[in-house]
Amino acid sequence: MNTRFVECVPNFSEGRSIETINAIADTIRSVDGVRVLHIDRGEAANRTVITFVGPADAVVEAAFRMVKRAAELIDMRHHHGEHPRIGATDVLPLIPLKNITLAECAELARKLAERIYKELGIPTYCYEAAAYCPEHVNLADCRRGEYEGLREKMGDPVMRPDFGDGEYTEQAARSGATVVGARNFLIAVNFNLSTTSRDVAATIAARVRTSGEVQRDTEGNVLRDTQGKIVRRPGLLRGCKAIGWYIEEYGCAQVSMNINDITLCPIHKAYETVCMVAQELGYEVTGTELIGLIPEQCMLDAGRYFADKESIPYANAQELTRIAVDAMRMDDLCPFDVESKILAI
Repeated sequence: MNTRFVECVPNFSEGRSIETINAIADTIRSVDGVRVLHIDRGEAANRTVITFVGPADAVVEAAFRMVKRAAELIDMRHHHGEHPRIGATDVLPLIPLKNITLAECAELARKLAERIYKELGIPTYCYEAAAYCPEHVNLADCRRGEYEGLREKMGDPVMRPDFGDGEYTEQAARSGATVVGARNFLIAVNFNLSTTSRDVAATIAARVRTSGEVQRDTEGNVLRDTQGKIVRRPGLLRGCKAIGWYIEEYGCAQVSMNINDITLCPIHKAYETVCMVAQELGYEVTGTELIGLIPEQCMLDAGRYFADKESIPYANAQELTRIAVDAMRMDDLCPFDVESKILAI
């Protein structure tokens, strides 16, 4: 029988305590067959992304154990950071890698979400392919109001967690909620800007992301159509989400983007589009910060695009990768480690 392989990329609301992060990572490693590929710690955002892979059942068990450990170590009542979040283990996606479908990952995610609530008392949402209702498909909708708004959402018949009895318990106050789901591969990337303005970054994000930009009248009021829905100008890119923020640690604003569909929105297209909009506003993209891993083919495609555009010769995959890194300034903040950042699927 062919082994089913799954990737898991949980995000934790802790980016400053190395001891806490290492303890969570060690909990993941405690399950036989599971391999931690990468740990991306964001001190300014106070958030860490861990990437691990393995046989499906082992990954699910490791995921449960890490949620339990994170809830023991992270108290959301004292958490502050730039990135939107709703819980200690904020989001927990299962991603099909080999011999398993997205639908099968969704079923595993639902069972895991139920177990997290039943055994740990942590409220859970199911999102993306694992969502039980349309209102919970989008991660941003599940996380709306963030941790501070969870108490109110617990009593909302539509936006309360899928697993949770509606009561804001002591456990919920400490750990927040966890959003569990199944999705295809996602690229998380931040584009550094030549400004410290959060507003500029937010404007660029709104103009490029798929959901687009909220339209307002001359007095700044949000425009709505005849059915009361917010009027938006469509974004320039398909298959991505983006927000703007300022990172004090780096001394610059960033457009923070999740590329949900790497076929519709290759990373080089995202980079060039953000560059174009930034230039229209009088700013520049000074670098690209990759969060987590990127599939090897995406880097090769980017390298080939920039090589053709600039007539740069190349002889092999290694040179294509270096062309992509240089073109998108992926080592602006720190050296880009090809061995640890690129996932060969």
